[in-house]
Amino acid sequence: MPAPAADRFEGLLLGLMAGDCLGLPLEGLSPRRARRLFAGPLRHRFFLGRGMMSDDTEHASLTGQALLASRGDPDAFASALAWGLRWWFLGLPAGIGLATLRSILKLWLGFSPSSSGVLSAGNGAAMRSPILGLVFWDDPDRLRGFCGRSTRLTHTDPRAERGARAAAEAARYACTSDPATFSRAEILARIAAVFPPEDAEARRWLGTLRSALDESWDADRFASAMGFTHGVSGYIYATLPAALWAWLSDPFDFRGGMERILRLGGDADTTGAVYGALAGAAVGVQGIPREWLDGIADFPRSPAWVRELGLRLHQAFVAKRDVRPLRLQWPLLAVRNPLFMVVVLAHGLRRLLPPY
Repeated sequence: MPAPAADRFEGLLLGLMAGDCLGLPLEGLSPRRARRLFAGPLRHRFFLGRGMMSDDTEHASLTGQALLASRGDPDAFASALAWGLRWWFLGLPAGIGLATLRSILKLWLGFSPSSSGVLSAGNGAAMRSPILGLVFWDDPDRLRGFCGRSTRLTHTDPRAERGARAAAEAARYACTSDPATFSRAEILARIAAVFPPEDAEARRWLGTLRSALDESWDADRFASAMGFTHGVSGYIYATLPAALWAWLSDPFDFRGGMERILRLGGDADTTGAVYGALAGAAVGVQGIPREWLDGIADFPRSPAWVRELGLRLHQAFVAKRDVRPLRLQWPLLAVRNPLFMVVVLAHGLRRLLPPY
């Protein structure tokens, strides 16, 4: 298996960021309401025609920084990620998941990274796992171990860890694939191998996913078969199959896949982020629509900052250079986060008005 190029690392992180920003205005909306509120081509609609990111990009960035700080040591990685989450929480991020909130509070109370997680099968760990698939592209055993440590920081339900591992395996395959060699059957077999035979629920949605791909189902049929009546929920066994369906329907069409995943509604920032990570790892940064990247107006984690993080991860784990974490201008968050919260509240008020 060839080593992934730096372009794939950058593509994964920027694809995740683009999906997060594009999906955020649709967060929590049913497919029908999303179409009525946001008609027309998919574009940034968060604030004055620009995009801003949510916790999905932040968690992926924290994971990348922890990987650089730990230099591949699993205990140091868990400790660095735990401290990253602690300090991130003090910035008062909007929309933090309940399981993540409870886990970070436990970390501040003195619980260790191995005991801070709570019993939840939410999709929080899926924000953090795709980048692990690239970093450990040639070492599935280490990938499994790091996915476990990342997941159990916040989520202890076995389904959360299996879902995170499956997302990482998908990214691991995507980062070295190309249109000539891509095998849908192979990647589905790798994903299926993550789930034990006794996990009947996973076997059911895997069967539905295979049928949807083999028969080229549209979004409405797939949503109906999966039970996404009001959109994709934050449950890992909903987020993961949705992202895989959108990606594997056409693995190298980033724009088309993003339109597919966001058409499903629901937890759109996270489903968009997970899809964007997988598709971005497959197509590289050049395969992401330029206007979707240029339309992101965020700080201090700007698209340029995120791209540099991807480059440093490639240098550290593929080129094997001694690379330090990327500096972040933390004081700017005192301006950014309140602004972000005001815009989120404005979106909430807008949803009280027609069209319904």
